[in-house]
Order: sequence, then structure tokens, then C-alpha cells
Amino acid sequence: MNKITTPLTDEVVRSLRSGDEVVISGIVYAARDAAHKRLCGLIEKGEQLPIPIKGEVFYFVGPTPGRPGRVIGSAGPTTSARMDRFSPVLLAAGLKGMIGKGCRDSAVRDALKKYCAVHFSALGGAGALLSRYIVSAEVVAYENLGAEAIRKLEFKDFPAIVAYDSYGSSVFREVGG
Repeated sequence: MNKITTPLTDEVVRSLRSGDEVVISGIVYAARDAAHKRLCGLIEKGEQLPIPIKGEVFYFVGPTPGRPGRVIGSAGPTTSARMDRFSPVLLAAGLKGMIGKGCRDSAVRDALKKYCAVHFSALGGAGALLSRYIVSAEVVAYENLGAEAIRKLEFKDFPAIVAYDSYGSSVFREVGG
């Protein structure tokens, strides 16, 4: 079990191999489709982003509101492929990691190698359990997107698996994965 802390460095990313089990602590940004689209638009225009991106990790999640006494509700990963068209742009801008579920396309896999980044998989269908590893949550951008607003999450030993490493290896065996 590898314990890693965000933000990620090239050294940490290079130490990870597909199939490695990890626990992640530190700041991670929750961002999904709509937020990705807005961020990429800003990057393409050369404008400043509302959050830091260099060395950071994005979690593809749209959490539910927390019950009384909880910082967040169910927070399970969404399908990573929905972010495929945006991920290479974000990786080129310095993003070092992503957390989601399912396979990524060849352009994302190539960008992970080119920009020394990693993609983690979290257990789909376990959002209530995974929320226990999130110790704080705060909307920091695009509040009007509701569940898809960008949130600054603090992880404490969040469990994941390295699905795609920076060397081009993957835990997926099917065609295209």
C-alpha cells in the first residue's frame, strides 16, 4: 500500500505502477464535465483558472449534500470517459492526477505518458463509504453548477488503485483500455 500526499510531484508519479493500491491524503479538487469544459475554455483563452492546477489531482465526482454532522454526502466516482475530451488539455496545463471509474481513451493515455501523470480508479457504487475519507469540503468555483461545482476536498487515506500509470501501463485488459 502506497501512501501519497497531494500535490503530486513527478517523482511520486513515476514511483507508481498500474495495479498499485494507494491511499491519498491532502487536497483534491472535485470536478466533472461542466467544470472541465469551463476550465479548458479558460486555458484555451490564456486566462487564469479559479483554482490551482499544477501538481493537483481531480476527483470526478458530483457529491450529494452531507447529512447533519457530515462534511459531504455520498461521493462515489463518475465515469472517467466523460472527461476524456478535456483531460489532455488539463494535463498539459499541469494536472498530475485524476480519480474516476472505468477506462480512458488513447489520447488520455498518451497525455498521461507525455506529461508524467497518473489516473486512479476508485470503487464505483461505494459513494457512502468513500465519503468517510473526505474530511472537509468547500465549493471554490462555479457554485451555479450545483453538484458539479468545483469543490476543494481534503482527503485522509482515500483508497484507490493506479489504473493508468505514467509509463503507459493499465489495469484494464479489454480492447481500448
